[in-house]
Amino acid sequence: MNIEHFAFQVPDPAAFAAWYGEHLGMKTLRAGGAPTFTHFIASPDGAAMLEIYRNEKAPVPDYPNQDPLVIHLGFASKDPEADRDRLLQAGASHQAGPVTTAAGDVLIMLRDPWGFPIQLCKRAGAWK
Repeated sequence: MNIEHFAFQVPDPAAFAAWYGEHLGMKTLRAGGAPTFTHFIASPDGAAMLEIYRNEKAPVPDYPNQDPLVIHLGFASKDPEADRDRLLQAGASHQAGPVTTAAGDVLIMLRDPWGFPIQLCKRAGAWK
């Protein structure tokens, strides 16, 4: 079996999908209306899909005050510092980095306009 999607609550699924589409290249595959406004968004290559929604049966987690080590979305970046600057201009905020890991990966942690953590990753080598 393969993972089909990762799902999480966000305060405004339509705005979230639009921002991730415009600034991170995500594509909306399906968008629903009330009551949950569920959106399925996928990476440009279609390899990863997110389900985002606002379901009143559960609270939206306090992403802005949650440590990004609890949960974050990682995006591959050829130039993390340039992408950081571009996303900051688009309403993201800087959380940490850049840091270079022992493996040589460069990581920068941001938060989207709703406080959800986004990590920009430039890997030192290919995954095997």
